[in-house]
Amino acid sequence: MSSNSEANRIPGALPREMMEHTYPILFEVEQSHWWYIGRRRILADFVAQICSRVTDLRPRILDVGCGTGANLLMLKQYGDAEGVDVSTDALAFCRERGLDGVRQGAGEELPYEDGAFDLVTAFDVVEHMDDDLAGLREMYRVLRPGGHVLLFVPTFMFLWGLQDEVSNHRRRYRLPELRRVLEQAGFKIERSTYANITFFAPILLVRKLMRLTGIKTATENSINVSALNGLLGALFGAESTILRYTNLPFGVSGLCVAKKPAAKP
Repeated sequence: MSSNSEANRIPGALPREMMEHTYPILFEVEQSHWWYIGRRRILADFVAQICSRVTDLRPRILDVGCGTGANLLMLKQYGDAEGVDVSTDALAFCRERGLDGVRQGAGEELPYEDGAFDLVTAFDVVEHMDDDLAGLREMYRVLRPGGHVLLFVPTFMFLWGLQDEVSNHRRRYRLPELRRVLEQAGFKIERSTYANITFFAPILLVRKLMRLTGIKTATENSINVSALNGLLGALFGAESTILRYTNLPFGVSGLCVAKKPAAKP
């Protein structure tokens, strides 16, 4: 059964993995581009909060759709982090970063035992899945009782743009849709909020202009002034401070923390 977000799926979309030519680009920009820098700062705050509740000294973490591995490097600061990705090219880039704890596998059929992890992360991943409910049920399965999932997803279909196409996204979410499919998978929602309100208006404007003018490029990552990466990354990442205290009403992305209920005594 597919999720209630099926209505938002783009007709004729390609398979769930990204186009292979995007992985070398991702490997090059993932540690320097402002968007990835800011996103990691926000995500690191949430990972730290979740891992602080785990009684084990080194929580076991699985990054689903680990891509070229930059997020895995961040996750390793908080626990024993492993990664899984459907793409052999992505895993090769992970190993080039010195990351050996990676396996090939689809999010809907994770190659891990039941109850193996304290935290499962999926950063801009579930929007790639034909059946996001099946993927979330797999994340639920490999979590121990009381474990958490941390999701980061693109939001609002009116923001659909070139990056969604080259990344083979199936949909963009609204938070109620994301919460609903998580609950269908068995999770209890602890926190959901939008993120990247800072650049919402500029991104909306650029994507509308690209649609109107027919401008094409290999990836939106190339639409950037590299000299501003530090400043823009700091501006985006500063949302991490705001998100410690309140939720954002809208944004380019959405973030959700959900829990697998603890086993009954």
